[in-house]
Amino acid sequence: MTLVPSANQKIVITPHLMEKKMRVFAQTMIGVGAVTVALLGSTPASLAQGRTDVVVAAPWHVNGMDPASDGYTFQRMEVAETLVDAGPDGALRPGLATEWQVGDDGLVWRFRLRDGVQFHDGTVLNAEVAVASLNRAVTQPGILQNLPISEIAADGDTVVIQLSQKFAALPATLANYTALILAPASFDQDGKVISMIGTGPFKVAKIKPPSSLSLTRFDGYWGEAAHVEAARYISTSRAETRALMAESGDADLVFTLDPAGYSRLSLLEQVEVKAVPIPRTIVLKLNLAHPALKEVEARQALSLAIDRDGIAAGILRFPDAAASQLFPPVLADWHDPALPPLSYDPDTAREKLAALGWASGDDGILVRDGTRFALTLRTFPNRPELPLIAAALQDQWRQVGVELDVSVGNFSEIPAGHQDGTLDVALYARNYGLTPDPIVNAAEDFGAGGADWGAMNWDAPDVAAALSKALADSDPAVRGPAINLAVEAIQRDLPVFPIAWYMHTVAYPDALQGVVIDPLERDYELSKLRWAE
Repeated sequence: MTLVPSANQKIVITPHLMEKKMRVFAQTMIGVGAVTVALLGSTPASLAQGRTDVVVAAPWHVNGMDPASDGYTFQRMEVAETLVDAGPDGALRPGLATEWQVGDDGLVWRFRLRDGVQFHDGTVLNAEVAVASLNRAVTQPGILQNLPISEIAADGDTVVIQLSQKFAALPATLANYTALILAPASFDQDGKVISMIGTGPFKVAKIKPPSSLSLTRFDGYWGEAAHVEAARYISTSRAETRALMAESGDADLVFTLDPAGYSRLSLLEQVEVKAVPIPRTIVLKLNLAHPALKEVEARQALSLAIDRDGIAAGILRFPDAAASQLFPPVLADWHDPALPPLSYDPDTAREKLAALGWASGDDGILVRDGTRFALTLRTFPNRPELPLIAAALQDQWRQVGVELDVSVGNFSEIPAGHQDGTLDVALYARNYGLTPDPIVNAAEDFGAGGADWGAMNWDAPDVAAALSKALADSDPAVRGPAINLAVEAIQRDLPVFPIAWYMHTVAYPDALQGVVIDPLERDYELSKLRWAE
């Protein structure tokens, strides 16, 4: 599998991006040097003696304190909590609300709050405070903004949410990080977040955007107290640096390793590594209004020309990550083992394209009615595997006569291209686990009109109707057939191509006990961690 474009193919990297990459490279080399020095004089075993803290290293920045933009960090680090929680299996469970129920009309939801909950500043959680947080959340960018909520009010110890239409996934959306409940002192008079004051087992000691977050144990926590006294989050963008931090003991819980770092750490006796499948899929989005892509047979041919097994094994280094359908097995209600899997068959791909009237030109690129089969793929480098996969797709599609130029730029160019119609194809990672129930993302991506990170110009009213039904009704007898219809249609019509399923890679010292890896990436469960004596 060739990962380097040939002479008449091009990968475009914008000038501002190149400058940024060089700046990050220089900063990383300084960090790597420091970590390497530490590596020479310490090991995870020696650093574990007498430890009362834990250090987390991950690639995501801490840019601020607003739940709308950075709530995922504070949720994962157990600083702030939501009314509804979810376990690693995606099952909903009580959070700050002990129970919830919906009226017979499906429009009024009641969430009864837990007694005796204090915020980190000593104020008490009540329904009025929770309502204030939620009312602000629905005005901010995020998943709550698009919900059919007409009113949120307090009734004694209960939060009452009035809907304008049925929405069975409301409890699942309230488990999202944008719905974190914060103390009144967290906001200024204009509603801006000026302090992160939550109810979790850890409270903020210091924030240094965008690189670090320091926490201490909150002894007034309503649940089981954390075993460790302090925790620290370090944002480290380079996977190589994070792997060195795990090896040296400069970080204890290290997330998102590159294949080389994962392989090296797996050889160390005192370091444990895990790879857990998560509901995030590497997706190729297509503009179905493009003359070369509007026919389903053409899309089927392009899918057949993709060597998913080769990409998963050669680039991601996890052969099991090859996507046979859009939703991975971890989403059991959405993954259909009976679906015919997406396969690699370039000969059949050529036959399908020939049947559509495409014929090879002088340079091997297909031509129909005087037009070359030429496309531009947009992607971004924030996830370093994406440009490599794009280069592989470029080579694989050329083998069936399709010319694919690759443009590596800012991720915002993908939704912009969707909106103005200039997008041909785009490669990105789509997280179907933003809520424990993927119906919210699926209904947005594949509902009427599609979405920036979903289908583009796909006319499928039966799918939109099925997803709307699954969104409104919690009865498994109703939801199951509706979900199956949508899953089968996506596999048949291929408005998007699944390429690979993500594996959540984690490294930690074997002296760190109680590690739980959440496939939904909601909670690092730091409060359960303890060091072996």
